[in-house]
Amino acid sequence: MTRYTRKATAVLLGVGVVIAAAGCAGGSSNGGGSGGSSSGGSSSGGSGGAQVKLTLWQNSTTGPGQQFWLDAAKAYHTAHPNVTINVQTIQNEDLDGKLQTALNSNSAPDIFLQRGGGKMQAMVKAGQVQELHLTDADKTNAGSAALAGASIDGKVYAMPLDTQPEGIYYSKDLFKQAGIDTLPTTIEELQAAVAKLKAINVAPIAVGAKDAWPAAHWYYNFALRECSQATMTATAKSLKFDDPCWKKAGDDLSAFLKVDPFQKGYLTTAAQQGAGSSAGLIANHKAGMELMGNWDPGVIGGLTPDQKPLPDLGWFPFPAVAGGQGDPSAIMGGSDGYSVSKKAPKEAFEFLEWIATKEKQEDYAKAFDAIPVNTAAQDVVTAPYNISTLQAFNKAAYSMQYLDTQYGQNVGNAMNTAVVNLMAGKGSASDIVSATNNAAARG
Repeated sequence: MTRYTRKATAVLLGVGVVIAAAGCAGGSSNGGGSGGSSSGGSSSGGSGGAQVKLTLWQNSTTGPGQQFWLDAAKAYHTAHPNVTINVQTIQNEDLDGKLQTALNSNSAPDIFLQRGGGKMQAMVKAGQVQELHLTDADKTNAGSAALAGASIDGKVYAMPLDTQPEGIYYSKDLFKQAGIDTLPTTIEELQAAVAKLKAINVAPIAVGAKDAWPAAHWYYNFALRECSQATMTATAKSLKFDDPCWKKAGDDLSAFLKVDPFQKGYLTTAAQQGAGSSAGLIANHKAGMELMGNWDPGVIGGLTPDQKPLPDLGWFPFPAVAGGQGDPSAIMGGSDGYSVSKKAPKEAFEFLEWIATKEKQEDYAKAFDAIPVNTAAQDVVTAPYNISTLQAFNKAAYSMQYLDTQYGQNVGNAMNTAVVNLMAGKGSASDIVSATNNAAARG
């Protein structure tokens, strides 16, 4: 359901504390437990005026994203004096491990960022998260498309907050300098753009392969173009990567690597930390493009010299691949959402209901430079790159979850590692398939 990185280090966009916060949307029909989290906060009551202490884990370490949650917790407490929310920031790359440990040790936070896909399914199977019983108002706020990604067998296990279509962010100024007059719609046109950017001594495409998943996203998108929707969906159930399209995606990536599209040293480059990261290279006009989800503008904005949004930032969908079985309009993506742990009191879900309302969704979208799931709040989407993203998403035949989320952590990690090995010249397309199948077989 979610992409697992949202550092959002951009300049604070003025997310104010709502002094008189609105009440919960439609009221909660969620039962919840009477106990609370022992991971930094515990609930001492779940109804009436009893004092309730909730713990929330999120992964925005600095800037407006972190401030949004702090302000939201304060505003909610103002409106509900008996509810105190302890917002804890967990470094993104540490979140999965710490969360799994907390879940397994029965000390989970009451509310936490949910990756979705196979990871969420494992939590549901283990009885570690609550089903969320949404009211009609909640369903309208969240939207059917986003809720589909937060559901398993028709039951909702996370409250979605934004949509995260993935595509290629680019510098309009560098494209103009390079003489790239039209946005690439095919891989061949993308390769031509790579050559033109090289001609002006600019790294064509930035990628933070040190973190593995940004590099693996190139394979994901080639797979999205090579594999049909039916194949990708069926694979989520079988976890057997035996369709020829999986190897073809790796072959596509190998062929693309031959044009040397990435910056020097990309295998040791981080994705989002510092001016030398892949996002930093875009922020400082050292690279022309980056494939990433729509949290990227906020990260880039935090890494520009003046720590303001990059004024010439644009976006276009991943190009079409000739002969692929996937719909060329399909988009890789997900959404950020939050789950409620099994023992959390009902106030945890009520807080999420409030976060999904129009006013808070507008604040969320501004803070994260994101596309909110609540359509009533989408008027705040004014940045050209987000408008392009939203238009492409609305026209897409379907959206596919990020593969390391769709297929679960063990399979996803094996796939990511194998892709990086291919990029490093230590593996092949066949190795990606075999490593992924082997990880699935181990369970």
